[in-house]
Amino acid sequence: MNPLPEFEQEMVSTRKVLERIPAEKFAFTPHPKSKPMIWLANHVATLPNWGTTTMNTEKLVLDSFTPPPQPTTTEELLAIFDKNVAECRGALAGATDEALQQPWSLVFKGEELMTMPRAGVLRSVFLNHLIHHRAQLTMYMRMADIAVPGMYGPSADDPNMFAEASA
Repeated sequence: MNPLPEFEQEMVSTRKVLERIPAEKFAFTPHPKSKPMIWLANHVATLPNWGTTTMNTEKLVLDSFTPPPQPTTTEELLAIFDKNVAECRGALAGATDEALQQPWSLVFKGEELMTMPRAGVLRSVFLNHLIHHRAQLTMYMRMADIAVPGMYGPSADDPNMFAEASA
């Protein structure tokens, strides 16, 4: 089963969140142990790379990691996200059931951390991971007084959220 329809739905919701984050709030952090909002937003914007990597490789070796550059504007953040989404969409578009069942591994400093079918990696390491961090980002937004968009229905910031149905 091709993951593209679910991917498309989640990317629409994710973009709605990212486009509301103003650059003047990028430095916001809800707690001293928390990363700044831009770090988390950039992580969300780059996570579609996991889908692309999963479909185009047999494994990811994380022996070293260089953090991606942090965007300085909302437009840069959205450009990063849009580029990563387009690349992932291309990788998923032709996915066959056979390719989705092929094993994929994550290796860190020579140790295999996990191996599972690509379909499982797309669901857990990519989409669930993205949804988790997107939810964290919406909490940052709420705490920074940024309106949170509805994703699976209206949010409390929707002016019609509590309107009664007309008879």
